[in-house]
Amino acid sequence: MTRLLGSTAINSDPSIHQSIYFLANKIMEIFPSSQSLLLSFSIIISVIFIYVKWIPLGSKNRKNIPPSPRKLPIIGNFHQLGSIPSRNLQILSQKYGPIMLLHFGSIPTVIASSAEAAEEIMKIHDLSLCSRPTLTMPNILFYGSKSISFSPYGEYWRRMKSIIVLKLLSNTRVKSYKKVREDEIVHMIRVLGESCGTTVDMGSMFVSLTNDIICRVALGRKFDGLKYTDLLKRFMDMFTVFSIGAYIPWLSWVDRINGSIGRAEKIAKEFDEFLEGIIEEHLSKKNKEGAKSNEGEDFVDILLEIQKDKTSNGFTLHRDSLKVVLLEAFLGGTETTYASLEWALSELIRNPRVMKKLQQEVTEIAQGRSMIYDEDLEKMPYLKAVLKESLRLHTPAPLLVPRKSMQDIKLMGYDIAEGTQVIINAWAIGRDPALWEEPYEFKPERFLNNTISYQGFHSEWLPFGGGRRVCPGINFSVPVIELAIANIVYKFDMVLPNGVKNEDLDMSEEISITIRKKSSLRVLVTHRF
Repeated sequence: MTRLLGSTAINSDPSIHQSIYFLANKIMEIFPSSQSLLLSFSIIISVIFIYVKWIPLGSKNRKNIPPSPRKLPIIGNFHQLGSIPSRNLQILSQKYGPIMLLHFGSIPTVIASSAEAAEEIMKIHDLSLCSRPTLTMPNILFYGSKSISFSPYGEYWRRMKSIIVLKLLSNTRVKSYKKVREDEIVHMIRVLGESCGTTVDMGSMFVSLTNDIICRVALGRKFDGLKYTDLLKRFMDMFTVFSIGAYIPWLSWVDRINGSIGRAEKIAKEFDEFLEGIIEEHLSKKNKEGAKSNEGEDFVDILLEIQKDKTSNGFTLHRDSLKVVLLEAFLGGTETTYASLEWALSELIRNPRVMKKLQQEVTEIAQGRSMIYDEDLEKMPYLKAVLKESLRLHTPAPLLVPRKSMQDIKLMGYDIAEGTQVIINAWAIGRDPALWEEPYEFKPERFLNNTISYQGFHSEWLPFGGGRRVCPGINFSVPVIELAIANIVYKFDMVLPNGVKNEDLDMSEEISITIRKKSSLRVLVTHRF
């Protein structure tokens, strides 16, 4: 490679070799070998051109910028993220501090790894830091980033959040979904009962449960079949695809050539056609049967009524915005919920003391009834502590969703420029020994008799974010998780198959939309009674 570069300046700088090596490896991961060689050569030539043209500008206007690890040309600090970025960023923060500045390609990014830093971001500077950067895959999959999670801050975002919080996910509306939750959990318990004495894949069981609940609540009915399941999986998988162009704009052509843009556009089109069919089905049914009662309304019904409303102060809910709400319901209502269920049950199996204590609580509340119901959940403080402790250790989105600074600010004394990306490492905060005694141990008791809530008011515990961009789906997801766990531990005992000790359960992580278990939880199920 040294002879190929043929430049004394470049030969003497090992960092340029590291940058080329990183980019070449990325290409090898996503291209066939014949294309990889050509593309690697093209990128090397491009890197040489830019590096040679890179003229130092002398001393910069000195500001108090956060400490930074050394970055490489072109790629910045991408090479330091590794396979589990939250862990590697935690290690870097132990050296560089709770606020550090990294560069992902050409994008300056502040990483916050302490509760104090998160507090400033989500409270003191919440308005300045509540926008979103433009990300390639969400932009394609969500109709130009029109979703609540990824849309930039502004009037559109405020109106859409109001619709979701007040019309779809209010406390009253979530309570109206009680029958759906209980029906699907009864079905899951029945299937588990029929499987007693055999090994059950609980990961798959939770996927089916959450998918059936969200389909009934959002679309009005369940959708089975390989075509639908495959479409949903491919849609979810696109969020793990690395987009070079989002961080190194002059290499955006790589995303087009490697096919990732084409795949995303194809999946977006397929899902759009699927949702169009659902909407037309609802419109046709309304024309035949008239309006439903409020109790029977699903998300599509409610959104269609909002679309017809002409008194919404000039705001029109366009068809794309309607569909993006449904898409986001799938994203948050399935992946996040099923992953949290699997982590919580895995921790209970690994910790028999906690499992026994929880089983005692649910058995006392049930008083011999066939199942635990929605109204029982408020009487179960230990169940709630178990879930909170599981979410502390297994934050669904460990780096939360990136924010973007809309103006220059001072963050913990450091100068942060407008346009800087800001990421909160909630995973690291949840394991901070300054905040949590024995932070890597599963101890639900730490959440008993305290006021920590899901709304993001306490910066030491942020499973759903905080501030203006807190996840609006909390009220929907938490009752599903609590009700499912309560009924499973009430009805069944579970051990690992093949004589594996509970404490040896594999807890390896895998990055998807959320952090989920790398290997699905498989257990041997037996009746308790």
